[in-house]
Amino acid sequence: MTTPTPQFNGQSDPQYTNQEQAYAQQGQPYGQPTFATSVPAGYQQKSKIIAGILGIFLGGLGIHNFYLGRTTRAVIQLVLTIFTFGIACLWGFIEGILILVSAPGSEWHRDGNGIELTD
Repeated sequence: MTTPTPQFNGQSDPQYTNQEQAYAQQGQPYGQPTFATSVPAGYQQKSKIIAGILGIFLGGLGIHNFYLGRTTRAVIQLVLTIFTFGIACLWGFIEGILILVSAPGSEWHRDGNGIELTD
């Protein structure tokens, strides 16, 4: 017994057409993340300078990631710093420098919600 193969007669499946339209409206290719381009009402934009300084001085504790809303990464940094007796502080220090030298539009110039940091 064979299973029948779907015949579309040159037309695409309506389910996929709706998904294609949704992606076309977002203006992003498939699989690309979309980031907020405008700040929602009542949202306080985060400062690049504050995040970078927190990363350099308190990066091992993940304070800069808590500030930026990246809670999971912050907790991982905190736990690694405790279990490595402070050696993992280097991770936070490097992230602090990357945040300070980041250009608008880059991964390091966004907070946990995808909103650009202020300079």
